Amino acid sequence: MKALVCKTPGEFNYIDKEMPLLEEGMVLLRMKRLGICGTDYHAFEGTQPFFEYPRILGHEIAAEVVNAGTALDFKAGDLVTISPYFYCGTCIACRSGRTNCCVKIKVFGVHIDGAMQEYITVPASALISGEGLTVDELALIEPLAIGAHGVGLEQLSKGDTVVILGAGPIGLGTIAFAKISGAEVIVIDVNDNRLSFCRERLGIVHTINPLKEDPLAQLSLITNGEFAKVVIDCTGNLKAINNAFSFLAHTGKFIMIGLQKGTIEVVHPEFHKREAMLMSSRNALPHDFAHVIDCIRKGLVKPLDFVTHRVPFSRVKEEFNYLLQANESLIKALISFDE
Repeated sequence: MKALVCKTPGEFNYIDKEMPLLEEGMVLLRMKRLGICGTDYHAFEGTQPFFEYPRILGHEIAAEVVNAGTALDFKAGDLVTISPYFYCGTCIACRSGRTNCCVKIKVFGVHIDGAMQEYITVPASALISGEGLTVDELALIEPLAIGAHGVGLEQLSKGDTVVILGAGPIGLGTIAFAKISGAEVIVIDVNDNRLSFCRERLGIVHTINPLKEDPLAQLSLITNGEFAKVVIDCTGNLKAINNAFSFLAHTGKFIMIGLQKGTIEVVHPEFHKREAMLMSSRNALPHDFAHVIDCIRKGLVKPLDFVTHRVPFSRVKEEFNYLLQANESLIKALISFDE
């Protein structure tokens, strides 16, 4: 079978490799769709933490079961996605139900080889049924679950003001689930196309481009000087993160979904007087996946609206740089294995 390996930053190579062996407790899957994540772009660029090369990327999966092994709830031909966070089950995080941040976590396509290959094996426990969903929708469940998890770290009430930094794929999912919670959502991004998408497709009333207007002044105006109960960063941009502490209301919470390598700077008196809280949000939990699937089935989230680009698996190496540079038009790209 064919696989695409990121040998070093900036270098992809197609290789021929043997079909994976079906070990005890594993399931053999045939890839159908694969979402390209910000993690994949950053890994290709060499800016992704927790990463080693060479690596087969990819963890946003829609696949068909070839051999279900001992997974009694599945059979050959079933469409599935997976929770790509393989956890130990015994560490302090796992014992408290926080398997998303397992001490020994192995994220598919990050710590171990992922899904940019025609066939994969995954633990049976990672399978999530795709009944009633299309392969395109299945490939978008994992990134939506990341947004749902971040939003779920704060028990939002109707009318709470939430500022979301970044309207990329993770940001759009976060925006969608914050809106479902009943919050008043304000979106900040430097890409006018994405801000237009938020207004037209997600019904966001207030959007701010900080390259064109003062976000602090605009937020003060929109919130009558109270600012945001919750700020959620989905950019992974150090400047955006550092600037956003001033967007917090007193008693506010700052949740960081985005990831970067730099040092965050907090003006302590400003943070202290707010009695603010700073949290990171990593990956997602099973109930987040279930919530996403339920919202898709109810029509509350329309993931196919996010898909702007499609690439055959055979052309990913050739077109990846184009996708990296398509910032203005790109929201979500899907790789198709049905060629």
